Amino acid sequence: MHAEGLLVRGGELKIKEMEVQCYLFVLLGSTLYVDKSRDRLRPAINLFLKDHRRLTDYAWGAGALAYLYRQLGVATRAGSKGLCGCLTLLQAWIYEYFPLFRPSQLQQSPDAPRASSWISPRFPVGDEARQRLARYRQLWDELSADDVTWTPYGRDGHTDIPRSLYTGPIRFSDIAEGYDPARCLRQFGYRQIIPRAMTVPHDQYRPASGSSYIVFWDPWANQLWDNVAARRLDLDFASRPCQHPSEILEEYVDWFLTRSHPRITHPTDGVPQPRPLLVHQVSYDFLLLFQI
Repeated sequence: MHAEGLLVRGGELKIKEMEVQCYLFVLLGSTLYVDKSRDRLRPAINLFLKDHRRLTDYAWGAGALAYLYRQLGVATRAGSKGLCGCLTLLQAWIYEYFPLFRPSQLQQSPDAPRASSWISPRFPVGDEARQRLARYRQLWDELSADDVTWTPYGRDGHTDIPRSLYTGPIRFSDIAEGYDPARCLRQFGYRQIIPRAMTVPHDQYRPASGSSYIVFWDPWANQLWDNVAARRLDLDFASRPCQHPSEILEEYVDWFLTRSHPRITHPTDGVPQPRPLLVHQVSYDFLLLFQI
């Protein structure tokens, strides 16, 4: 994000600073950091907009991802209704990795934002919506490793964006969430292994309602982002390149199944259960692509 183009043209100030700040308020509050308050914005956003010259110093992508991780966590609470965060990012991620759920796509210039190439599908209502939801849940439960595009950005994307291999908390204001690329090695073209223990919060409070969802990190964890060299995952040390896109360590499936929910549809819902999957077909860890 570059504010200079908004503020300066021909060396003269063309737009008042307050107008720019209001524009950025709306932009951030309606895209990256969406909440359920409709026409209200998080006050923390203002802290990042006081000095327009520093806008390019902030890691907006990491901040948006941390905020989305937190909202995904809140959405898992029994009393939560709806989902906040940058849902454009979430939708685009699903389209990139799961072809079964992709809408039509436009042919665009390579320089255009990837997310803008997807044509939004028509949203059903009533019985049609419920039927589509049931169908999508069944598709998720029947998903195999062959139904996943593991490296949609190529096998060497991390060489262009070294910070994608950072390990540790990512932050937005008072929100911090863990990020660990070792839990999704196949996205980098490497065999998935049992990952090491993540950096965990000092404490957390996650009630059923989700309204007071709080996570506490030790102060030293806030400084890890600035030490990328020491916190960067060494892929060749951690694993080895995949021989096929969905390759995993055999013991990984047992490890994963003790830490996640392998099915969305409950057995008593009356929906036919999917066929058993062979070890090399299992892709239950599509949830760990989110690292939540």
